[in-house]
Amino acid sequence: MRLAASSILVQETATSLAIYHEHPLWFRPLFAELDRRGISYETIDANRPFFFDPAETTRRYSVFFNRMSPSAYLRDGGSAIFHTLNLLAHLERLGTRVINGVRSFTYEISKARQLTLLAELGLPGPRSRVIHRAADARAATEGLRFPIVVKANIGGSGAGIVRYDSLGELTATVRSNSIDLGLDHVALVQEYVPARDGHITRVETLGGKFLYAINVFPEAGSFDLCPADACQTKDGAELERTATSGCLIDGPKRGLRVEGTDVPNDVREACEQIAQRAVIDVGGIESMIDDRDGSRLYYDINALSNFVADAPRVIGFDPHAKLVDFLESELNRSRS
Repeated sequence: MRLAASSILVQETATSLAIYHEHPLWFRPLFAELDRRGISYETIDANRPFFFDPAETTRRYSVFFNRMSPSAYLRDGGSAIFHTLNLLAHLERLGTRVINGVRSFTYEISKARQLTLLAELGLPGPRSRVIHRAADARAATEGLRFPIVVKANIGGSGAGIVRYDSLGELTATVRSNSIDLGLDHVALVQEYVPARDGHITRVETLGGKFLYAINVFPEAGSFDLCPADACQTKDGAELERTATSGCLIDGPKRGLRVEGTDVPNDVREACEQIAQRAVIDVGGIESMIDDRDGSRLYYDINALSNFVADAPRVIGFDPHAKLVDFLESELNRSRS
């Protein structure tokens, strides 16, 4: 049963489970599974009046599930991203079990930190440079192969990624002062990696363990690889379902296609290692085979997973059921 959301994190009685988000349409399958099992929970929409008292000493939630998206700034929710960092630190100080807490969220909102983590684990990623001034983009390409992309540090759904095929093209853009470095004004200058067979592979993890893997075939020229969006409009609203695929008609229009797959054991282990080191309870790791030399490169770490659309058909089971199993176990652990 869903409870009314609070506008302040100070309330009369404690709630067992809170789900914090800024996009309720994305999480309807999760809410439906919780309702089906009769699990009481509270939803907190970061876009509505909401604040917390950093001096409070009472733990208000047994389990707090952080579902904040790094793409919130595309929906006028950029300030909520930074507010969330402070909120999660506050909750953890009180001893709240935060699912996808401060550490995981710092990786979610920094592609630069993700690459540093990959280097720390000895896992290969695209050759990159990190800049904070557009004027430095040209010099940062030294030693990199074109094409390159300039990628905003805080992104999501392919936002803030622009490809440049030559140094001259990049130089002209820098001189015109039209490079957008994103919300925190930090960006990557990174080699563009041609994906072998036209797809990337996304491994979803739950509780630090492999959950499933999919191949995502993006629309030509697009960097938007969100598999949940294959069956949604950009704002998350559902469209009419087709009779044949059970998927929403926006997927074929966008040219995004997904398929269930398996991955070698070393890829499973690498993704589990990433999730565990970043303390990502629920998340996805993306990699691809570099068509230039056949090597696998890891390039994106996500602490927000909407799960693949039409999951029973694509991967053979409903991951939301397993997610709620995990939430139930965390609730039971918090009460013991």
